[in-house]
Amino acid sequence: MFAPRTTPWPLVALFTAGYLAPYLLPTVVGRLDSGLPLSATQAGAVGSALLLSSASAGFALASRVERTGARALARIGLVLAVLGYGGAALADSVPAVVAGAVLGGFGSGTATTVAATRIAAEPDPHRASTLGLLGVSALAGAVYLTVPHLGAGHGQPLAAIALTAVAVWPLTGRLPGRTAVAAAPAEGRPARLPHLRSGLLLVAAMPFWSLVQNSLWGVSGRIGLTQAHLSEAAVGVVFAVALGAGLLGVLGAGALGARLGRALPIGGGTVLIAGCVVASASATGPASFAAGEIAWNVFYPIVLSYLIGLAASLDPRGRWAVLVGSAASLGTAAGPLTGSLLSARAGFPVMGLVLGAGLLVVAVPMTVVALHTSGRPLLPGAVRRRGGTPAALLAASTGTPSGAVPQVGAAEQEVVEIPVDVPAGVSSQGAYDTAGPRRAGSAPGDGV
Repeated sequence: MFAPRTTPWPLVALFTAGYLAPYLLPTVVGRLDSGLPLSATQAGAVGSALLLSSASAGFALASRVERTGARALARIGLVLAVLGYGGAALADSVPAVVAGAVLGGFGSGTATTVAATRIAAEPDPHRASTLGLLGVSALAGAVYLTVPHLGAGHGQPLAAIALTAVAVWPLTGRLPGRTAVAAAPAEGRPARLPHLRSGLLLVAAMPFWSLVQNSLWGVSGRIGLTQAHLSEAAVGVVFAVALGAGLLGVLGAGALGARLGRALPIGGGTVLIAGCVVASASATGPASFAAGEIAWNVFYPIVLSYLIGLAASLDPRGRWAVLVGSAASLGTAAGPLTGSLLSARAGFPVMGLVLGAGLLVVAVPMTVVALHTSGRPLLPGAVRRRGGTPAALLAASTGTPSGAVPQVGAAEQEVVEIPVDVPAGVSSQGAYDTAGPRRAGSAPGDGV
C-alpha cells in the first residue's frame, strides 16, 4: 500500500518566493526606467543582471542541497532576498539598486534551487510544481493590481519580493536538514547523471525557450503603454487578468496530469505560445493587447509545468531539475535586454515575429526529449507508479533490501529442486491426502 498523497506546502511557498522576481519583471524593469535615471535598455540590463545572478545560484548549488541541507540553504536564500531586494527598494542611487538586485537575485535563485531539488524527490513532482505555479501566479497578480495605487518609484515591486521572502521564512522549519548523500560507486567517483543525452539536450534548449518568453515579458509593459496606448493602471489590470487566466491554465494542467503525456503539451503548447507572442507584440489597441497577453499567460504556465516535471523525471535526486531550471534562468536573464534591443532597433511587431520563429525551432528538441523519455522508468529496473515514485525508489526508502525489486530484463533464476525427506511408512501422496484437497479458488496462506 502506498502512502497517501500529501501537499508539500513549504516547497510550494519556497517555489513561490523564488519565482516571484521573474514574474514581476515587467513592473520591476518599467519602474527602474521611470524611477531612476536609466534608459529603457539600461533598465533591461539591470533586470538581466538580477536574473543572471539567480541562474548562477542554481548552477553553483545544484549538487549541494543534500550536503548542506534544504533548510539551511533555503534560509540563506531568503535572507539574501530580503537584504538584496529590501536594500534596493530603499536605495536612491543606481549602483546601490543594481547591487541589491543582484544580491536579491542570488537569494531567489537559491530558494528556487532548493525548491526544485526537493520537488523532484516528491512522489508527484508535476503536482507540486503546478501548485507552486498557482501560488506565484496568484501572488504576482495581486501585486500587479496593488502596486499602481502605491505611488511612483522603483521600490514597491522590490519590496513585495522582499516581504514574500519574510513571510515564507517560518515554513522553512518543516524542510529537512542535512541528509546523507547517496552512496557513490565503489571506485569513489560521484554518481553519474542518468539519461545524460536527454538531459543535456533539454538543458541546451531551455535557455532559448525561456529567452523568448522573457524577451516579450520584459517589454510587455512598454508595449501596453506606448503601442496599445494604455495607462499604467490599465496595464496592471491586464497583467493581473492574464495571470489569473494563467491560474486556470495551471489548474487545467494539474487536472490533465499525465493523460496527454508530455510531448503534446510541450510541443503543441510551445507552438501556441509562439502565435500568442506574435499577436501580443503586434497589438495596437487595448483589446488586441489584452487578448494576446491573456492567451499567452494561459499556455505559458501549462508548458512550464510539464517542462519542470520532465526535468524532474530525469533524475529523482533533482540534479537535472536544478540544471534545467538554471539554464532557463540564463535565458530569462538575457530576456529583458534582448527584448529591449530588438524592440528598439526593429520595433515590437518585428521582435514578435523573430521571437515566435525562435520558439518554433526550439520546440523540436524539447518534444524529442519528451517523446524519448515518455513511459520510461526513471532508473533501470524501476517500476513506476502512475504519476508517482518508482517502486524501486519506494522500496529503497522503506528499508527493503536492494535485491527485492528485480531489474527489468534480468535473467530468470534457475529453478532448483529441493529434496524432502518423508517419514517411513508415509507416502508423499498420503501426506497430501491427510490435509485434504485444496479448496477451489483458495490462495496460498489460507491456512491450507
